[in-house]
Amino acid sequence: MSVIVNKDSKIIVQGFTGKEGTFHAEQMIMYGTPVVGGVTPGKGGETHLGKPVFNTVQDAVNQAGADTSIIFVPPAFAADAIQEAAEAGIKTIVCITEGIPIQDMVKVKEYIKDKNVRLIGPNCPGVITPDEAKVGIMPGFVFKKGRIGIVSKSGTLTYEAADQVVKAGLGISTAIGIGGDPIIGTSTKEAIELFMNDPETDGIVMIGEIGGSLEAEASKWYKEHGTKPVVGFIAGQTAPKGRKMGHAGAIVGGEDDTAAAKMRIMGECGIHVVVSPADIGKTMAEVMAKKV
Repeated sequence: MSVIVNKDSKIIVQGFTGKEGTFHAEQMIMYGTPVVGGVTPGKGGETHLGKPVFNTVQDAVNQAGADTSIIFVPPAFAADAIQEAAEAGIKTIVCITEGIPIQDMVKVKEYIKDKNVRLIGPNCPGVITPDEAKVGIMPGFVFKKGRIGIVSKSGTLTYEAADQVVKAGLGISTAIGIGGDPIIGTSTKEAIELFMNDPETDGIVMIGEIGGSLEAEASKWYKEHGTKPVVGFIAGQTAPKGRKMGHAGAIVGGEDDTAAAKMRIMGECGIHVVVSPADIGKTMAEVMAKKV
């Protein structure tokens, strides 16, 4: 078992023949990801990277049994792409696109809430289950199979944490980059819950950042329901008050949005908080050794 994607997923790429879609789809295929084709309107019936091209997501579902989609579509059209995938019956949608208007994502969230679909992103690096499926833009060579789950708002810190965990002698069950926009599909709490329920995950790394309440909500849920150790880090500890730092969602709107407040809440809820990202792997190894 794995979280969200695995070797049995049937993955399509929306925006398949575009520059970004082509580059990352090729990397995914080379990694061994079970890509069954892609979607580019008007190019149905052609082949690209040795895979079939479909005009619509519905065609990909009907003809290739697609159940997972990764979206490389420009911001102006990405919301429509998410809704098309959800309408076609895709169960997991990973949206890489950055810069989708907030108003568009408000409509998307409302549209998919009654659909049986999980959205990862937007503005995220995707999801990887090592040696099985890389559905995103992360460097696959960093991730080695193991039993530590990673959930992160930051793409770069996802890779850094994975590298540290692997070098500490552990490994990754699944890594989820949830994205840094103000409105995203899967929250930190939901990702933590998935890992808590995954028998192949023994510990969790949770990486957050200033702005919003996702980390606090996840921490409070963990205090009541957590059964596995969590190592946590919050980026933006030196950010000036009221300043957006990097991600669209990384702006402090209240006292509980600061790095210090989030770290305090995490610690009070039983999470092993590290001040420096350089300590993530070492701390996780220490925590797992004590657990044994």
